[in-house]
Amino acid sequence: MEKILEVKDLEVTFKTYGGEVKAVRGVDFHLMKGETLAIVGESGCGKSVTSNSIMRLIPSPPGKIANGSIVYKGRDITNLSDKEMRKIRGVDISMIFQDPMTALNPTLTIGDQLTEGLKQHQNITSGEAKKQALEMMKLVGIPNPDERLKQYPHQFSGGMRQRMVIAMALICDPDLLIADEPTTALDVTIQAQILDLFGKIQERTGVSIILITHDLGVVAKIADRIAVMYAGKIIEVGSKREIFYDPKHPYTQGLLNSVPRLDIEEDNLIPIDGTPPDLFSPPQGCPFTARCPFAMEVCDKVYPAPSKLSSTHKVGCWLQDERAKHVSNIAGARQ
Repeated sequence: MEKILEVKDLEVTFKTYGGEVKAVRGVDFHLMKGETLAIVGESGCGKSVTSNSIMRLIPSPPGKIANGSIVYKGRDITNLSDKEMRKIRGVDISMIFQDPMTALNPTLTIGDQLTEGLKQHQNITSGEAKKQALEMMKLVGIPNPDERLKQYPHQFSGGMRQRMVIAMALICDPDLLIADEPTTALDVTIQAQILDLFGKIQERTGVSIILITHDLGVVAKIADRIAVMYAGKIIEVGSKREIFYDPKHPYTQGLLNSVPRLDIEEDNLIPIDGTPPDLFSPPQGCPFTARCPFAMEVCDKVYPAPSKLSSTHKVGCWLQDERAKHVSNIAGARQ
């Protein structure tokens, strides 16, 4: 399979009155052609900042890509000018934003917004743009597309607005689609329809998808691989089966244990105690140390190198590191 995207040692910071926030700290991952990679984690862990960095949508100032590379189809896009990035956005890489109501312009018709990208990036007439827009609306399951093109966003339901945002992202046939919490504001019935839609679109177009979410149910439905993010770092990555059935990092285990299950009788959910670290001054070692029931003294001092458990499964945890077996204080793990 062809590698379409590779992110290496990505660091993103934001300057504020209180100091510098280190939002993304040395993130590494890749994406293959036609694959769906889910990036999961608690709110504030750096998922959306990572996705916005790929699109080069980090506002500067106060934000900046401080280090690392984002290689798309063999080309590092971190140093491209705004003009060069405008040629890539929407055509090669598209994004579905969290809230479809704020992503759509309330003063423009759906037709104007859907054909804008085509007119901007392709030398076609208004008639050809309208024809492609109607075909895309049919693809995403919007009934009566001829009438809908003339309407405004407030005349659409939440599910229909989400479908329109997806249509806008796909209208120029991108190779990479970033979906940032695409089902958060939808009820479970519409959510299931949108997830089915992603599967059909990927099967038809072969688009690669990065799915940003904290909903593990959504991940189980459509992801091929999963990257677990915490405090600006990817702490575990693996196939869907490896993450759901054989999680190795205590944080990943905590995430899965905090989700209600129908096959186990439990009176209460099991939360992860404590709070994430302050990213104004992130810890030197593993950021999960303060909340980890298995933490050792070494965890707080040195961040572990990723341990490769299989060809697809990696985890950054001292419990999986061979060197931890020789640490004298391993018996002092906190309970």
